[in-house]
Amino acid sequence: MSVEPGESAAKRIEREIRKAIITLELRPGLPLSEKELAERYGVSRQPVREAFINLARAGLVEIFPRSGTVVAKISIERMLEARFIRESLEVAVVRRACERFDARVRNRIDYLLDVQEVAAEGRRHYEFQRADELFHSALAEGAGCPSAWTVIGDIKAHMDRVCHLTLPADSALPGLIAQHRAIVAAIDRRDAEAAEAELRRHLGVILAALPAVEAAHREIFA
Repeated sequence: MSVEPGESAAKRIEREIRKAIITLELRPGLPLSEKELAERYGVSRQPVREAFINLARAGLVEIFPRSGTVVAKISIERMLEARFIRESLEVAVVRRACERFDARVRNRIDYLLDVQEVAAEGRRHYEFQRADELFHSALAEGAGCPSAWTVIGDIKAHMDRVCHLTLPADSALPGLIAQHRAIVAAIDRRDAEAAEAELRRHLGVILAALPAVEAAHREIFA
């Protein structure tokens, strides 16, 4: 288990379980054993219990006092709410980015897009998704409002699980990168209307894919 500076045991375990839930390593509906996870991570049961509580607040697990804890099934309602909040905030971010943008962050964005290209070519889906997150985080940072992405990060896990179901379609990855490049090109031109339109188109991909994804994976949706 990777360790980040200053993280408590509970936060490390929460991060690892969250990642496993988002990537569907832990499938929706799967029972989670506090005892087994404590043994797996080499900790007492208390940090695992704390991680469960935080994940339950985020809607990623469900805790039943007499039955135990299970991975929450994917809720379309929660996912659409998360998408609405994310789009509202990110539209404001890209419009502000067209007014001013940190040149140092702009250079980092080129690097992140190259990382995505390499990940797509190697079919490394989690690496691709991670670079996607860093790209959107960099947009907020470059626009001078990094806290916007912090807020988005707290609710977007409900979108991420659906996104992960679509990523194995390798043919979709180049299109997502092209959309990222189009957003950045509009910001470079200081064209706020185009930047907003490109962002909305990019975030709309998940809605277009949703009916087919839900039909193919009914057992993991609430």
